[in-house]
Amino acid sequence: MAATAVRYLRSTGAAEPYAAMPRPALRAVAADERAPVDPGEFRRVLGHFASGVTVITAYDAGEAGEGGGPAGFACQSFASLSLDPPLVAFMVARTSTSWPRIARAGAFCVNVLGAHQGELCRAFAVSGADKFAGVGHRPAPVTGSPRLDSVPAWIDCTIQAVHTGGDHLIVVGRVEALGAERDGEPLLFHQGRFGRFLA
Repeated sequence: MAATAVRYLRSTGAAEPYAAMPRPALRAVAADERAPVDPGEFRRVLGHFASGVTVITAYDAGEAGEGGGPAGFACQSFASLSLDPPLVAFMVARTSTSWPRIARAGAFCVNVLGAHQGELCRAFAVSGADKFAGVGHRPAPVTGSPRLDSVPAWIDCTIQAVHTGGDHLIVVGRVEALGAERDGEPLLFHQGRFGRFLA
C-alpha cells in the first residue's frame, strides 16, 4: 500500500520521499519465545499519554467503476513536524479502508476536534458506515478536502511523503492553508475515554 502511494506521488510530481534509514534485522518470534512486549500491556501503558483528536478528510474523485466522494477517519496520532517548510504528520493503520482513498486524492484536511465533538469523533471511527451523513462541511481553500463545520481549527495539506512504520504508515503533509475559527476547549483522549482540559 505504501508503494502505491509513493508511485502516485511520483506520477503527480510531488516531492520525492526522503531516503529511508536502513531496516533493522527482523525475524519472527518462535512459538516457544515470549514476544518482547505484550500488546495489551503496550496499549495500557501508552494509554497514559493524553492526546488531542482529529478527523483526517479528503475528497476522492474515484477510479473507473468506483464511486468517489468524501473520505475520512478519526485520528489521534497527529503532530506538527516542521516549521520551515510547514509540515505535519499523521499515522494510519495499514488496514484502514479510508487511507487508499486519501492517498488517491493526494491531499487531506486535518480537522481538530473540540470538547463538544465526541460523537462526531465516534462517527468517524466506525469502519464501513456513511461517516459524512448529516455532517456539514465545505471545501478547504487549496485542496478542496472536506473542512468540517464547527471544528475549532483546520489544516489543509498536500501529501509530501509516506513512510512505513510497522503496522502503520507515517504520512507527511505539506501545509497549504490553515485557520482557527474560534477559541474553545480541545477534545482529549486518555486511557480509552474522551476528556476535557481543566486549567
